[in-house]
Amino acid sequence: MFTGLIEATGRLITGVQGADGGRVTIETPLGTDLVVGDSIAVNGVCLTAVVAGAGAFEADVSPQTVRVTTAGRWQAGRRVNLERPLRADARLGGHFVLGHVDGVAVLQALRAESGSYWLEFSLPAELAPLVIPKGSIAVDGISLTVADLQAGRFAVQIIPHTWSATTLSDLRVGDVVNLEADVLGKHVARLVESGRLS
Repeated sequence: MFTGLIEATGRLITGVQGADGGRVTIETPLGTDLVVGDSIAVNGVCLTAVVAGAGAFEADVSPQTVRVTTAGRWQAGRRVNLERPLRADARLGGHFVLGHVDGVAVLQALRAESGSYWLEFSLPAELAPLVIPKGSIAVDGISLTVADLQAGRFAVQIIPHTWSATTLSDLRVGDVVNLEADVLGKHVARLVESGRLS
């Protein structure tokens, strides 16, 4: 489990090689703190370190991960957001993030606003019931608050720190990001759907 508070960004030394996935190598100071078998969220995707050492780690990306996330677009040189799992004795500053991507979205608009940034994304129809105004959503693994919600889209307001400390500043209109809806909302929706909560 993660919080959506990005610890560092890393840079892909080797990227995903196509629909079959493969092994990625990510350059980051966090590599020193990882051991083989550790989970780490990469742009919101929970991966397992299979090689770890000074300055980098390696993780395998499955074909299913390529199908349901942006991992198929991870090419060498790209920056990615990184977060290690939440420790039981740590503060929870973001929200509960599982690293299980629910869908992808396209950045539709981006504008600067008094030092902050306003970003609008498409919202897949299947995720719309799980997103609420002022609720939490993870975008490329970053815990964000939904600032505006309309049919087929949502917006977030990004403060300067988040802009500079994550890969959001790399985004351009038309780029695709990973989305994870709030897990609490997913459980409530499932209970309602099953008829156990009405």
